[in-house]
Amino acid sequence: MMNNIGLILFDIDGVIRDVTNSYRLAIQETVNFFSGWRPSIEDIDSIKSEGCWNNDWDLSLEMINRHVQKNNLSFSAPSRKILIECFENFYFGGDPNHDSSEWSGFIKDETLLVKQTLFEELTQRRIGWGFVSGAELPSAKFVLEQRLGLASAPLIAMGEAPEKPDPTGFISLSSKLSKNPLGLSNPPIAYIGDTVADVKTVINARIKIPDQKFISIAIAPPHLHVDSSREKRLRYEAELRKAGADLIIKSMDNLKNEILNLFINQ
Repeated sequence: MMNNIGLILFDIDGVIRDVTNSYRLAIQETVNFFSGWRPSIEDIDSIKSEGCWNNDWDLSLEMINRHVQKNNLSFSAPSRKILIECFENFYFGGDPNHDSSEWSGFIKDETLLVKQTLFEELTQRRIGWGFVSGAELPSAKFVLEQRLGLASAPLIAMGEAPEKPDPTGFISLSSKLSKNPLGLSNPPIAYIGDTVADVKTVINARIKIPDQKFISIAIAPPHLHVDSSREKRLRYEAELRKAGADLIIKSMDNLKNEILNLFINQ
């Protein structure tokens, strides 16, 4: 078997599936439930651009706290445990650890952004692949196994490594999927995500292992890829570049050629 020419690891939310009407809607509904204020998608984009709010539970709690402070309100934010229960009810609409056929939440409204054939073609082109996501394990496995039909896909999910932009999970899976030790002798490794935290994960990996070629590929979230949001998308992409993204792609459809050229030209 010939050696791979490179490895690409994928974020899931905003890259593999559109979470505008699932995770992001769960943020909106959860914040509104506890504070009476419903943040806009732009509000969520803004706080995510800070690069340290990869966990949507903590992001929801932070948005509630900021709203309370900004408006000098007298009520207290809920405990993290209570907020998570509310969030999960919106997102899963059932026990995350039970069969997905019992779920009735927003997770059932997610649109896929890629097809299974993408991973078949990457394999054919000698490009390894896997997933590093902040999504909960039941959610990540649901989209990979049941929606995309990828059995036993290499995956690091929430709780299996520190949250991004800590590069531990990214480095761990990269090492597991690489034939050589990470460093000069190993082919390039790319990570594609849709947030500043995803870009910073790659930047932080370079600090840990400076001899390994790490590539940050970024894409704006799906809700910004409509004509009416062009200016917002350009501003968002500028934040991704400022954070250190090596390549901004406009669509997951052209990823195969982009990544092939990227690896060949290294």
